[in-house]
Amino acid sequence: MNDISTEDRLNISSIVMLMRPYQYIKNFFIFLPLFFASKITDLPLLFDTFIAFLAFSITASSIYILNDYHDIEEDKLHPRKAKRPLSSGKISKPQALLIMLMLLTAGSILMAWVSYKALAILLVYVLSNIVYTVYLKHVAILDVTIIAIGFVLRLFVGSAATDIPLSMWIVIMTFLLALFLALAKRRDDVIIYLDTGKKMRKAVDGYNLQFLDAALAIMSSVTIVSYTIYTTTEEVIERIQNDHLYLTSLFVIIGIMRYLQITFVEKESGSPTHIVMNDRFIQLTLLGWLATFAWMLY
Repeated sequence: MNDISTEDRLNISSIVMLMRPYQYIKNFFIFLPLFFASKITDLPLLFDTFIAFLAFSITASSIYILNDYHDIEEDKLHPRKAKRPLSSGKISKPQALLIMLMLLTAGSILMAWVSYKALAILLVYVLSNIVYTVYLKHVAILDVTIIAIGFVLRLFVGSAATDIPLSMWIVIMTFLLALFLALAKRRDDVIIYLDTGKKMRKAVDGYNLQFLDAALAIMSSVTIVSYTIYTTTEEVIERIQNDHLYLTSLFVIIGIMRYLQITFVEKESGSPTHIVMNDRFIQLTLLGWLATFAWMLY
């Protein structure tokens, strides 16, 4: 068997980087309807959810490529994004477009196999992200709102794949948390602009630190209050058959406080995915919440 050449290895590595598989962690929101419905051990439903997760992830990669293609000149100015395959020249534009179309087609076919309703939601996600990439990402407030809606659509994909209805609480809390994370990410863009004078995106004109700091304070407070209300709602207590669910609020509070510390003190809120993958405090908090909630739920 012939050895893979260095050039081929570099190309494969660049393609993987272009797809951003580390971002797939966001798509675990697709499993939440199954988790909260206490059906995570239902193997047929779990299998359908996994396929939906895979289909959504592949499709999301095509959107990431579209975003990189559209923002290639802006990314060249960014200290981190300049190293991406397209902006660095490791992948050509025609190659990127071909890979994007292949991923979009494969993801759509796979999602259709699971559920046509889930496919329809996936296409809504694709269309909203195309509009976001071309226009809305440059409009302050709407840019972070579209990002947050994307997380809610992941919930609806998980719901459609399993025919499990969503409660209003999971939708509200997901939107609030995602909006909080998006605002923290936008604050990082403003910090870079203030430090280097390089404007990463036009939407930065609609933000400043005072506005973002106030918005983050509001969103963190509303998220914590909403979760606390959810855990003390009579309907939820009766369904779970446990009146101590409110204790899991501890993990939500300290997790958000840690994220605020990363944002305000360490000024490293540019990538929520990297924070979740690398910050041990956040990881232990998520694990504690998941284990405690699962123990009470199951």
